[in-house]
Amino acid sequence: MRAYLVVMAVTAVSCLLLTPLVRRLGLRLRACTPLRDRDVHGRPIPKLGGVAMAAAVLIGVAVAASVPFLQGIFASAEAVHGLLAAVGVILLLGIADDLWDLSWWAKLAGQCMAGLSVALGGIRIEAMPVGWIAVGSEAMQVVLTVFAVVLTMNAINFVDGLDGLATGVALIGGSAFFVYSYLLTRTINQFDYSNLATLLMALLVGACAGFLPHNRYPASIFMGEVGALLLGLLMASAAVAVTMDIHALDGFRFRNVPAYMPILLPVAVMALPLLDLVTSVLRRTAHGSSPFSADRGHLHHKLVDGGYTHPQAVALLWLWAFLVAWGAVALNFVDDLILLPVLALALTGAGYLTLHPFVERRRHGRSGADGTVAPEQPEQPEWPERPERGRRR
Repeated sequence: MRAYLVVMAVTAVSCLLLTPLVRRLGLRLRACTPLRDRDVHGRPIPKLGGVAMAAAVLIGVAVAASVPFLQGIFASAEAVHGLLAAVGVILLLGIADDLWDLSWWAKLAGQCMAGLSVALGGIRIEAMPVGWIAVGSEAMQVVLTVFAVVLTMNAINFVDGLDGLATGVALIGGSAFFVYSYLLTRTINQFDYSNLATLLMALLVGACAGFLPHNRYPASIFMGEVGALLLGLLMASAAVAVTMDIHALDGFRFRNVPAYMPILLPVAVMALPLLDLVTSVLRRTAHGSSPFSADRGHLHHKLVDGGYTHPQAVALLWLWAFLVAWGAVALNFVDDLILLPVLALALTGAGYLTLHPFVERRRHGRSGADGTVAPEQPEQPEWPERPERGRRR
């Protein structure tokens, strides 16, 4: 555990120190998020923060490669080389998009290329985590892996709309995944605790912890396309790597790790970003718009429009991420009869906090001061969209 914590700390400190330098570079290059009707920030802010996160991750990998405890991860270099190639693709793609606003199809092609680098490096979905159905075709393994990487990248991208939101959600989910992956590694191998998924989560948590002080409200820098793609890459690669441990887990399935955890935890960690992604695609499709078009209908926008302040909305979404991700991890070491009632109560409380402003506003909007019922107000028109293809903030 100490080796992973050292890598995590080095990555965090590197990101913390590099981010101000990247911020100055972003201001000099004028790589700033423009002010649009759907945005919640009030001034142009540099958006190259993901470059500092990527540089910190590369430093963390270099440190990990020099730690004897973690040498088992680097014994087969193909997977690490594939990941490094994917990070290189993300840096080129993300910087280009932050500077010049690439078209959606160019970004999608770059995301697929990054996913392909991961798959060709050997990190592939070898079994579907539903019934443990083996995927025998290598071509299908590659396709499924690329799909998982692209889906996760866009899920993180969609939730990146308030200061510190995506960074905090990734930090919370990544820390839960880190603990689970480490426990899983100790369970399936009693002699070698080096594990790629655990290392990736240590790098992700470190990068987020170092970036969050600069990105929390009021943010001085945004992670931009590089950061969102990087977090999605690390999260997806770790989730795929966990599925590769399924066969090794078979003999220990009912000892320390519940059988359903390889399915539940990656979904739980990504629950909030995936929910926002699915609802956004459905909403835009229903309105006849492109699923890739930007609007002001995300979950975080709804909370702000419902009456929450910017920090309150972020804290509430962090709460949901914590309850879902850490609630799933807690199933490993807390009795279900104790955990499930407590978790249900906590989720009920979070649901009340989420819906209360909307219920109150609807009640006060329909009732006048004399107790009479006022006519319903016409539905507000949707926020107008601007033609630029910037970040979905």
